[in-house]
Amino acid sequence: MTESLHPGGESPGRCFLVGAGPGDPELLTLRACKAIQSATLLLADDLVSAEILALAPPRARIIHVGKRGGRVSTPQAFIERLMLMAVREGETVVRLKGGDPFIFGRGGEEAEHLRAAGVRVEVVNGITAGLAAPASLGIALTHREHAHGVMLITGHAGQGGRGVDWREIARTAAAARLTLVIYMGVSSASEIEAGLLGGGLDAQTPVALISNASLPTQAHVITELAQLSQTLHESGLASPCIFVVGDVVRAGDAVAMFNGAARGPGPAARLTRSA
Repeated sequence: MTESLHPGGESPGRCFLVGAGPGDPELLTLRACKAIQSATLLLADDLVSAEILALAPPRARIIHVGKRGGRVSTPQAFIERLMLMAVREGETVVRLKGGDPFIFGRGGEEAEHLRAAGVRVEVVNGITAGLAAPASLGIALTHREHAHGVMLITGHAGQGGRGVDWREIARTAAAARLTLVIYMGVSSASEIEAGLLGGGLDAQTPVALISNASLPTQAHVITELAQLSQTLHESGLASPCIFVVGDVVRAGDAVAMFNGAARGPGPAARLTRSA
């Protein structure tokens, strides 16, 4: 058992795991704002916007500890050691994560590490991009006429390089009428498309691809499952990008606007950027 830092069982500092939401500072919770404003040390992910970082008090030190696929990233073990060391020194540490800390944010690992060392952690939820992105297009993930539920899933391979069984995901989604919301799928779009089709999803299943949700640079394209990887390539959309797969996409505002536009034969796909 790990020995606690103080006789009372608590560390001298404080630690918050804070969800910064998808990027728009207006989507922060009030609790998140208060935590950021209390920080003496702020450890920020790459996807946290400059406007949100500007909420930190002047005395706070800001350290960027980004972790992005395909780029040089800060090792997770280093982040956890840094958090623990700062709390032991009496700092108010805010670990600021894009989206929600417990939705593909490794917040669970960090919380376990800190609690094992006797540090009490307060988690402040944020709006995850998997909810913000479809909402920005008027897509209701659990529209009762189209879906019975939603599955949030990563497009990354798991530990040891074990990939997602997209065929099984497709079978589950079809049987239970689930909307699929896929994070971090840009680099594996071809595998996702092939697996979902191989698992029985209809080739004409609508798909929304949404990049930089909630930011002025947000862009999206609507297509069909059989054209997912081709459309992604042709659109130039890059990470961070959310894929929404399912009939709920048909009910979105973006689809209604798209269907009213003139287009040639073949699957629908048009890149749209926010104003």
